[in-house]
Amino acid sequence: MLLCGPSGSGKSLLAARSGLPVLRLDDFYKEGDDPTLPLVAESSDIDWDHPDSWDADTAVAAITRLCRTGRTEVPVYDISLSARTGGETVDIGRTPLFIAEGIFAAEIVTRCRELGVLADALCLSRGPVKTFRRRFLRDLKEGRKSVPFLLRRGWRLMRQERTIVARQTALGAYACDRDEAMGRLAAAVAGRCAGLRTAA
Repeated sequence: MLLCGPSGSGKSLLAARSGLPVLRLDDFYKEGDDPTLPLVAESSDIDWDHPDSWDADTAVAAITRLCRTGRTEVPVYDISLSARTGGETVDIGRTPLFIAEGIFAAEIVTRCRELGVLADALCLSRGPVKTFRRRFLRDLKEGRKSVPFLLRRGWRLMRQERTIVARQTALGAYACDRDEAMGRLAAAVAGRCAGLRTAA
């Protein structure tokens, strides 16, 4: 289950409340010294909201291994340092479904579908003002970046939110609010569990 949406839309909270295993796609960001990182137009800021700031190939490989074997090694990324600080093992055992969540999840919808590992793809949408407030307070609390950077980024993302959601839905994610997303998650779990009972 891929879960995307603008930064601050509540993806991590929804994933945690679902009770399903979670793969954090934000851990697949490139490191801050990577020469391929994109910049914000007319700025020296790294554009961490651009898909090119993210390692899609490694993320897809991890998702595929998790689906095939129930276990994979993943990096641990510190957003405040813009660096990978280690690694860990994600083990879902025989759980029939897990959530892979992050702002770039929509970028890999087609690849996951072609690989036969996609149950559903959802795009959370809360509205630009609510998302701005939630994102800023979260990032400030976690010390993700400097306050001026967070304000510049927040203002830019607030103006772009409708475009972001439109792009993610065009890539194959279904736009919905938290309650509808929880309903679709429950339906997907029920469907997978029924499939396992039938196979048994």
